[in-house]
Amino acid sequence: MTSDIAEKIAAIGRVIDPQKTAALYAPLHKPEPYAGVTVTRDIRYGPAGRNFLDIFVEQGATGTRPVLVFVHGGGFTGGNKSTPGSPFYDNVPLWAARNGLVGVNITYRLAPEHPWPAGPQDVGAALQWVRDNIVDYGGDASKIVLFGHSAGATHAGSYAGMRQFHEPDGIRIAGLVLTSGIYDFTDFPPNEGYRSYIGSDESLYPARSPIGGLRTLAVPSLVVCAEYDPLPFVSQFEALLAAMANAPGGPPMTLFLKQHSHLSLGYAIGTDDTALTGRILDFMRGLG
Repeated sequence: MTSDIAEKIAAIGRVIDPQKTAALYAPLHKPEPYAGVTVTRDIRYGPAGRNFLDIFVEQGATGTRPVLVFVHGGGFTGGNKSTPGSPFYDNVPLWAARNGLVGVNITYRLAPEHPWPAGPQDVGAALQWVRDNIVDYGGDASKIVLFGHSAGATHAGSYAGMRQFHEPDGIRIAGLVLTSGIYDFTDFPPNEGYRSYIGSDESLYPARSPIGGLRTLAVPSLVVCAEYDPLPFVSQFEALLAAMANAPGGPPMTLFLKQHSHLSLGYAIGTDDTALTGRILDFMRGLG
């Protein structure tokens, strides 16, 4: 991260400001078409109107490659896998394709029309499609890593931690990356958007929070928080690390990302700032 961007991120502080943060990072990404990468868009993985995914593959790649499946954020009520005229979040699977992986970007149903458990249900359906079809794009179905950010981390963590969303033969991912998510709804300041997804009956929050199931996660994980995340997200990060200390898949690898905010950690993917992406590659290489 350059000193200029670091100063501007610090000035934005713990506020989640998509417009200001995107203005800092968008100029660092080249627009589509993406040289050397084949992009297949809007593949349907389920029946709902937002059940689509994109696949990014390096041109000329040989053999099979590990697969990174990204789940975007958006406060449970918004967000998308890609936006015309914006590099976000094409930048995530694009980076993956250029670093020896097959990149997959999914979108999913949103609240309030689709409350809990639509998120992990859609993640599960997308993963099933990937397992069944990714070999056709050079991907290795035995080496799928699920990567979620913010609300996407909640959905990814819910899928991974709650067995009711798994296939009959188990979780079938090789690893899990969670960045700046909500893992315990009983200990997070509610707002209208969150309640529209998780519901207004707080007695259901423990059963709908992924933190309980993630205690028993049987695959390796990487859990990330940003220095300028809003403080409730920092508390969620700390609580999840404590809960997963004895997880069967091992305690999470951790990263407290200095100089970054809730949004900048994702917007920086694919730039010269490799503080997060370097750790993700190390994590994935360690999976064998």
